[in-house]
Amino acid sequence: MLLHILEIIAAVALACGLWFWWACSEPWSTFFRPVLIRGPREGNRIALTFDDGPAEKFTEQILTILREHRVPATFFVCGKNVESHPELLRRIVAEGHEVGNHTYSHLFLYFKSRQRMAEEIERTQAIIEKVTGLRPAIFRPPYGARWFGLVPTLLQRGMHMILWSATGYDWKKGTQGIVAATLRELKPGAVILLHDGQNTRQPEEIDRSSTVAALPAIIAGARERGYTFAPLRDFLPTS
Repeated sequence: MLLHILEIIAAVALACGLWFWWACSEPWSTFFRPVLIRGPREGNRIALTFDDGPAEKFTEQILTILREHRVPATFFVCGKNVESHPELLRRIVAEGHEVGNHTYSHLFLYFKSRQRMAEEIERTQAIIEKVTGLRPAIFRPPYGARWFGLVPTLLQRGMHMILWSATGYDWKKGTQGIVAATLRELKPGAVILLHDGQNTRQPEEIDRSSTVAALPAIIAGARERGYTFAPLRDFLPTS
């Protein structure tokens, strides 16, 4: 009898743990609202976003491709990386792309206090403002992980939380896999997640060459399917 009770308790605990993980980590979870996962379904517009930069060489290569193909994008940057490469952030802004906050140190937000999350966000806001004169109105949590206190912290600063609805899984796939995964997940209003950096690692530890190589094929494939690339700000609520 006792063993049966323990099995029930373990099963309930596992179910609760899985639900909790889904609520805090799965992009489609709306447990922590408000959050933008996908834009309007009308118009076949999609938005391209990059996380973890700016990173030497790879951000530059991505910007060149975007300019050649006339595609707007949003870069969710880490404050620590901006400190190392302020000139890359200036180029991002100068070429008409949007900038979002991705914390200072690529912090995994699970079990972090509201004060710690606020410090990471505000430190990055200050760094971006110092470099560009702008304070981002959008934020993406590293790994998509959300925690209690994050939403009020963002609302207090007038910031929108942005996740994604399509990704190339470029942290684990090669060029062809990135292209196939991204195009497979495209739907009207898609917010695409790719990476131009890798956390806050040193330049010699970063390799986003597969993402760079995949980007032209992603752009061409999306356009062949009738999609147009739009600034992420077009997907934000107006009120």
